[in-house]
Amino acid sequence: SAVKAGMAFFGARALISGFQQVIELTGKQQEAEAQLNAVLESTKQVAGLTSEELLNMASGLQSVTKFGDEAIIEAQALMLTFTQVGKEVMPGAIETVLNMSSAMGTDLKSSVVQLGKALNDPIKGVAALSRVGVQLTDQQKNSIKAFQEMGDVASAQKVILGELETQFGGLARAQAGTFAGSIAQMKNALGDTAEVLGEILQPAI
Repeated sequence: SAVKAGMAFFGARALISGFQQVIELTGKQQEAEAQLNAVLESTKQVAGLTSEELLNMASGLQSVTKFGDEAIIEAQALMLTFTQVGKEVMPGAIETVLNMSSAMGTDLKSSVVQLGKALNDPIKGVAALSRVGVQLTDQQKNSIKAFQEMGDVASAQKVILGELETQFGGLARAQAGTFAGSIAQMKNALGDTAEVLGEILQPAI
């Protein structure tokens, strides 16, 4: 009958649409991971982190914030291009990026560029951060200068991250506890399920 034909038609359209969404989500995840691996190769893994470690970091942050792991992986890939940011500070730097974006309402890319430039050259970074409202004390500035002059860039970077933690710490995690944040986390979880399904279906499709 016409009714059954109509139901079959719309059912088929819904199925096709579902497959398309699954493949799109899988593709985005694979693109993000491919970008990460390409940057790791081009920088010769100077940060001292493996792809697996970074992916686990992204997954862990997705579980406690509203940000999807694809977006976090893209942020990691961009941060890796600032080659003075190493293993010691990378986890704190990425979470700081999430906090900054949550506080300022900016996209992750903008926050990575702001913070990455500051961490790559901490002495110059102090001035750059001041232009976006992040003020460090004279004592902190002197510590950063002393550490960098001794060649201890990681300690200089930690002074910057410490101040940013004071100003923005915990905001990304706090937003995950709101209603909107819970919805975002649910969408991220569903997206992960779709990606697993997409990887299974991709060879057949």
